[in-house]
Amino acid sequence: MIEIFQNPRWLLDILDILLVAFIIYRIILLIKGTRAVQMLVGLAVLLLVYVGSQLGGLYTLNWILDNFLSSIILVIVVIFQNDIRRALIHVGRNPFFADLTFREETKVIDELVKGCVALSQKRLGALVVIERETGINDFLEVGVEIDAKPSGELIHSIFHPSSPIHDGAMVIQGGRITRAGCFLPLTQNPNISQRLGTRHRAAIGLTELVDAVVIVVSEETGRIAVVVGGKMTRELEATTLKKVLKRLLEPRRVRGKKN
Repeated sequence: MIEIFQNPRWLLDILDILLVAFIIYRIILLIKGTRAVQMLVGLAVLLLVYVGSQLGGLYTLNWILDNFLSSIILVIVVIFQNDIRRALIHVGRNPFFADLTFREETKVIDELVKGCVALSQKRLGALVVIERETGINDFLEVGVEIDAKPSGELIHSIFHPSSPIHDGAMVIQGGRITRAGCFLPLTQNPNISQRLGTRHRAAIGLTELVDAVVIVVSEETGRIAVVVGGKMTRELEATTLKKVLKRLLEPRRVRGKKN
């Protein structure tokens, strides 16, 4: 017993096991609810077939799978490149309200709700991207640069049919409108309903890659939806939309530090 405590190797082994378990746990959380789960199941089936081919003496099949699985690391990188990129870019953090006071934060959210509700009532389509911790510039195409405080009137004017940039997405970074008329990557998920239009597909596609919050106003129905992590919450009223945005955008604060 004394020799066990004198040998630090067992402590390192426990630390090693805990670190691996933590990494696996974080990976599971990262891919939960995404297409990566289905891909992992497919790889698991291939491994079972590989073992079965060895035991059953299926030499040709075993040779093919052996050559395929020998490059498994490269295969995983190619298949899960979006998920790996999303995990790595989380290292650099850029909080949405990093430089704003609590009063300014509330004002931004109020103006967002005001603008989206006005568009909803007139059934004018809109796509509003709100950057959080992960930078989104690499995922935006085209777009007109803007530098303005969000206001209901400005949001309404950007998405009015007479505006030349009403078809694209409006981007908010650091509490300010920075771009409009941007094109977003569309989701490639085959399980997405065919009833969803381009705006909804773009919102899902971007949030599958980054942690941005996207507000979608349907041109057909006027309904408001919020998309995060590829998941959509639909048919939001003004009060509910405000609560959702506060929960998603406002950082945890220490009491007494609200300005």
